Amino acid sequence: MTEPLSSVQPDHLAVLDLIPEGSTVLDLGCGNGDLLALLLKEKKARGQGIEIDEQEIYKCVAKGLNVFHGDIDTGLAEYRDKSFDYVILNQSLQQVKHVEEVLDDAMRVGQKVIVGFPNFAYLRSRLQLFFGGKTPITPTLPYTWHTTPNIHFLSISDFMTFCRQKNIHVEKTIHIGQKNRVCLWPNLFATVGIFLISK
Repeated sequence: MTEPLSSVQPDHLAVLDLIPEGSTVLDLGCGNGDLLALLLKEKKARGQGIEIDEQEIYKCVAKGLNVFHGDIDTGLAEYRDKSFDYVILNQSLQQVKHVEEVLDDAMRVGQKVIVGFPNFAYLRSRLQLFFGGKTPITPTLPYTWHTTPNIHFLSISDFMTFCRQKNIHVEKTIHIGQKNRVCLWPNLFATVGIFLISK
Protein backbone atom coordinates (compact mmCIF):
# COMPACT_ATOMS: atom_id res chain seq x y z
CA MET A 1 0.00 0.00 0.00
CA THR A 2 1.57 3.29 -1.09
CA GLU A 3 1.44 6.38 1.06
CA PRO A 4 -0.96 9.10 -0.20
CA LEU A 5 0.69 12.44 -0.97
CA SER A 6 -1.52 14.12 1.63
CA SER A 7 0.39 12.27 4.36
CA VAL A 8 3.86 13.08 3.01
CA GLN A 9 6.08 15.49 4.99
CA PRO A 10 5.70 19.09 3.71
CA ASP A 11 9.44 19.48 3.07
CA HIS A 12 9.41 16.29 0.97
CA LEU A 13 6.48 17.65 -1.06
CA ALA A 14 8.42 20.88 -1.62
CA VAL A 15 11.44 18.97 -2.93
CA LEU A 16 9.12 16.88 -5.10
CA ASP A 17 7.77 20.09 -6.67
CA LEU A 18 11.28 21.25 -7.58
CA ILE A 19 12.44 18.14 -9.43
CA PRO A 20 11.29 17.41 -13.01
CA GLU A 21 10.26 13.92 -14.04
CA GLY A 22 13.06 11.58 -15.03
CA SER A 23 15.83 13.53 -13.30
CA THR A 24 18.94 11.95 -11.82
CA VAL A 25 19.33 12.68 -8.10
CA LEU A 26 21.89 12.18 -5.37
CA ASP A 27 20.45 12.47 -1.86
CA LEU A 28 23.16 13.37 0.66
CA GLY A 29 22.27 12.32 4.18
CA CYS A 30 19.22 10.47 2.90
CA GLY A 31 18.18 9.07 6.30
CA ASN A 32 15.60 6.29 6.04
CA GLY A 33 15.13 6.92 2.31
CA ASP A 34 11.56 8.24 2.41
CA LEU A 35 12.35 11.25 0.20
CA LEU A 36 14.41 9.25 -2.29
CA ALA A 37 11.68 6.59 -2.52
CA LEU A 38 9.09 9.33 -3.11
CA LEU A 39 11.12 10.83 -5.96
CA LEU A 40 11.61 7.45 -7.61
CA LYS A 41 7.90 6.68 -7.37
CA GLU A 42 6.34 10.06 -8.22
CA LYS A 43 8.92 11.55 -10.58
CA LYS A 44 10.46 8.38 -12.05
CA ALA A 45 13.78 9.76 -10.90
CA ARG A 46 16.96 7.72 -11.12
CA GLY A 47 19.17 8.14 -8.14
CA GLN A 48 21.03 7.05 -5.10
CA GLY A 49 21.68 8.16 -1.56
CA ILE A 50 24.56 8.51 0.84
CA GLU A 51 23.99 7.95 4.56
CA ILE A 52 26.32 7.55 7.54
CA ASP A 53 23.89 5.77 9.92
CA GLU A 54 23.91 2.02 9.29
CA GLN A 55 20.46 1.52 10.83
CA GLU A 56 19.01 4.03 8.38
CA ILE A 57 20.78 2.29 5.50
CA TYR A 58 19.03 -0.99 6.41
CA LYS A 59 15.70 0.85 6.12
CA CYS A 60 16.73 2.18 2.70
CA VAL A 61 17.73 -1.27 1.49
CA ALA A 62 14.36 -2.63 2.68
CA LYS A 63 12.74 -0.05 0.36
CA GLY A 64 14.85 -1.26 -2.55
CA LEU A 65 16.96 1.90 -2.70
CA ASN A 66 20.53 2.27 -3.91
CA VAL A 67 22.26 3.81 -0.89
CA PHE A 68 25.94 3.90 0.01
CA HIS A 69 27.45 4.12 3.46
CA GLY A 70 29.51 7.29 3.67
CA ASP A 71 30.26 10.55 5.42
CA ILE A 72 29.44 13.52 3.19
CA ASP A 73 31.87 15.64 5.21
CA THR A 74 34.74 13.68 3.63
CA GLY A 75 33.78 14.78 0.12
CA LEU A 76 32.40 13.33 -3.10
CA ALA A 77 35.68 12.67 -4.93
CA GLU A 78 34.31 9.48 -6.52
CA TYR A 79 31.65 11.44 -8.43
CA ARG A 80 32.32 13.21 -11.72
CA ASP A 81 31.49 16.88 -12.26
CA LYS A 82 27.80 17.44 -13.10
CA SER A 83 27.05 13.72 -12.92
CA PHE A 84 23.58 14.34 -11.44
CA ASP A 85 20.79 16.72 -12.37
CA TYR A 86 20.05 17.41 -8.70
CA VAL A 87 21.94 16.93 -5.47
CA ILE A 88 19.75 17.08 -2.35
CA LEU A 89 20.77 18.20 1.13
CA ASN A 90 17.45 18.08 2.95
CA GLN A 91 17.68 18.30 6.75
CA SER A 92 21.37 17.41 6.59
CA LEU A 93 23.31 20.64 5.95
CA GLN A 94 22.96 21.76 9.58
CA GLN A 95 24.54 18.47 10.68
CA VAL A 96 27.76 18.60 8.63
CA LYS A 97 31.01 20.00 10.00
CA HIS A 98 32.27 21.69 6.84
CA VAL A 99 29.31 23.54 5.31
CA GLU A 100 31.19 25.41 2.56
CA GLU A 101 33.13 22.36 1.41
CA VAL A 102 30.02 20.16 1.34
CA LEU A 103 28.06 22.75 -0.64
CA ASP A 104 30.95 23.31 -3.07
CA ASP A 105 31.17 19.57 -3.68
CA ALA A 106 27.39 19.26 -4.08
CA MET A 107 27.36 22.07 -6.67
CA ARG A 108 30.26 20.46 -8.50
CA VAL A 109 28.53 17.09 -8.74
CA GLY A 110 25.02 18.40 -9.44
CA GLN A 111 23.64 20.73 -12.08
CA LYS A 112 21.47 22.15 -9.30
CA VAL A 113 21.33 21.66 -5.54
CA ILE A 114 18.32 21.58 -3.23
CA VAL A 115 18.98 22.56 0.39
CA GLY A 116 16.38 22.27 3.16
CA PHE A 117 16.85 23.07 6.84
CA PRO A 118 14.91 24.05 9.98
CA ASN A 119 14.67 27.82 10.44
CA PHE A 120 16.19 28.68 13.81
CA ALA A 121 14.73 32.21 13.61
CA TYR A 122 11.15 30.92 13.57
CA LEU A 123 8.90 32.97 15.89
CA ARG A 124 8.28 30.14 18.34
CA SER A 125 12.04 29.55 18.69
CA ARG A 126 12.62 33.24 19.35
CA LEU A 127 9.93 33.35 22.02
CA GLN A 128 11.25 30.25 23.78
CA LEU A 129 14.76 31.65 23.81
CA PHE A 130 13.68 35.14 24.91
CA PHE A 131 11.14 34.24 27.58
CA GLY A 132 12.42 30.84 28.67
CA GLY A 133 16.12 31.47 28.30
CA LYS A 134 16.60 27.93 27.02
CA THR A 135 17.51 26.28 23.73
CA PRO A 136 14.26 26.15 21.72
CA ILE A 137 12.41 22.89 21.04
CA THR A 138 9.96 22.97 18.11
CA PRO A 139 8.48 20.40 15.68
CA THR A 140 11.37 21.01 13.27
CA LEU A 141 13.98 21.33 16.05
CA PRO A 142 12.71 18.57 18.36
CA TYR A 143 15.93 17.81 20.24
CA THR A 144 17.24 18.92 23.59
CA TRP A 145 20.59 20.72 23.50
CA HIS A 146 22.50 17.59 24.52
CA THR A 147 20.83 15.15 22.10
CA THR A 148 20.67 17.26 18.93
CA PRO A 149 22.54 16.08 15.83
CA ASN A 150 22.57 19.69 14.62
CA ILE A 151 25.86 21.56 14.92
CA HIS A 152 24.84 24.66 12.94
CA PHE A 153 21.75 26.67 13.84
CA LEU A 154 20.95 28.84 10.86
CA SER A 155 18.03 30.95 9.74
CA ILE A 156 16.52 31.58 6.31
CA SER A 157 18.07 35.05 6.42
CA ASP A 158 21.48 33.56 7.32
CA PHE A 159 21.41 31.26 4.32
CA MET A 160 20.33 34.03 1.92
CA THR A 161 23.25 36.17 3.15
CA PHE A 162 25.63 33.22 2.79
CA CYS A 163 24.53 32.67 -0.81
CA ARG A 164 25.05 36.35 -1.68
CA GLN A 165 28.51 36.35 -0.13
CA LYS A 166 29.54 33.16 -1.96
CA ASN A 167 28.00 34.18 -5.31
CA ILE A 168 25.58 31.26 -5.18
CA HIS A 169 22.52 31.77 -7.36
CA VAL A 170 19.23 31.19 -5.54
CA GLU A 171 16.83 30.05 -8.25
CA LYS A 172 13.79 29.38 -6.09
CA THR A 173 12.76 29.31 -2.44
CA ILE A 174 9.92 27.52 -0.69
CA HIS A 175 9.10 28.44 2.90
CA ILE A 176 7.03 26.07 5.00
CA GLY A 177 5.07 27.06 8.10
CA GLN A 178 3.20 25.06 10.72
CA LYS A 179 0.31 24.35 8.34
CA ASN A 180 0.93 26.01 4.97
CA ARG A 181 3.61 27.54 2.83
CA VAL A 182 4.69 31.01 3.94
CA CYS A 183 5.01 34.02 1.64
CA LEU A 184 5.16 36.91 4.12
CA TRP A 185 8.17 37.36 6.42
CA PRO A 186 9.43 33.77 6.08
CA ASN A 187 12.38 34.31 8.43
CA LEU A 188 9.84 34.91 11.19
CA PHE A 189 6.96 32.61 10.27
CA ALA A 190 8.50 29.67 8.37
CA THR A 191 9.64 26.57 10.23
CA VAL A 192 11.61 25.22 7.25
CA GLY A 193 13.38 26.82 4.30
CA ILE A 194 13.89 24.98 1.00
CA PHE A 195 16.32 26.50 -1.54
CA LEU A 196 17.07 25.59 -5.15
CA ILE A 197 20.60 26.85 -5.81
CA SER A 198 23.29 26.72 -8.47
CA LYS A 199 26.63 28.30 -9.32
